[in-house]
Amino acid sequence: MTEPRRIVIAGGSGFIGRALTRAFADAGREVVVLTRDPSHCAGPARFVAWDGRTAGDWAKELDGAEAVINLTGKNVDCRYTRRALLEIDRSRVESVHAIAEAIERCECRPKTWVQASTTAIYGDRGEEWCDERSPIGDGVPTNTAAQWETAFHAVPIDGVRRVLLRISFALGRDGGALGKLAKLTRAYLGGTVGNGRQFISWIHIDDLVRLFVRAVDDATMQGQYIAATANPVTNADFMAALRRVLGRPWSPPTPAWAVRIGAFFLRTEPVLALTGRRCVPKRLQEAGFVFEFDELNDALLDVYGAVESESDRSQ
Repeated sequence: MTEPRRIVIAGGSGFIGRALTRAFADAGREVVVLTRDPSHCAGPARFVAWDGRTAGDWAKELDGAEAVINLTGKNVDCRYTRRALLEIDRSRVESVHAIAEAIERCECRPKTWVQASTTAIYGDRGEEWCDERSPIGDGVPTNTAAQWETAFHAVPIDGVRRVLLRISFALGRDGGALGKLAKLTRAYLGGTVGNGRQFISWIHIDDLVRLFVRAVDDATMQGQYIAATANPVTNADFMAALRRVLGRPWSPPTPAWAVRIGAFFLRTEPVLALTGRRCVPKRLQEAGFVFEFDELNDALLDVYGAVESESDRSQ
């Protein structure tokens, strides 16, 4: 009887990591989650302590593994103080270096390394379409993403297939930014943010999980890919769709100045709500990847259920 193939997920205790853990475990894989605090984790995995910065005893988990997936990074939903920005950048870059060092120690290296990144690397691009070949933008989130990717591409590791996924706004019930927007919308505060013209590139969590699984299993995948549907929408259209699904009427818009004030009290940054990018997953299209949820309304209905009343459909 063959041993189950081991998948190591670094930083796997969050929203995306939990979904990946369930999917790989359901498929009969052995899942090891590297986390800073195993005592607070539960699920169909072995939880192993790591600091995200040094190749400690956890490094042996990579020896003979099928793949390592790195999701590690301090949440960017915070105030961008100098200290916070340093930790945001360090948490990403140092985790990449630690995994690279751990792989170097392996007698039998993982076949694949799948690395998370973000579509925020393109910056605020207005109506311009971005694909994998588009130049990166500028600004704080962009600089963080650029450092993350540079660290990943720079590590000299032979014999390991490497895939980088630029993840967009992931839609799911169990976490992520969608939960905050839904909470505001249920409180009748789900209006357009700013001018509403900033684009939101998005992906349903189930499709994102399928993409990670394919990145592990498909030996033809290599390099960077945009993890987003080909149907980005403006913020105004996104919020209108969310109101329909949650059965809420039209809500007044929140002007940019109010977003900036609210962000201060919510200890976050207005740039996260007032900027956007319009991405197309060109390489996934070329590879024949089919999204189960490629229309926003269908994705939101799957997450939150049916529209409560016919009158809401006009909102």
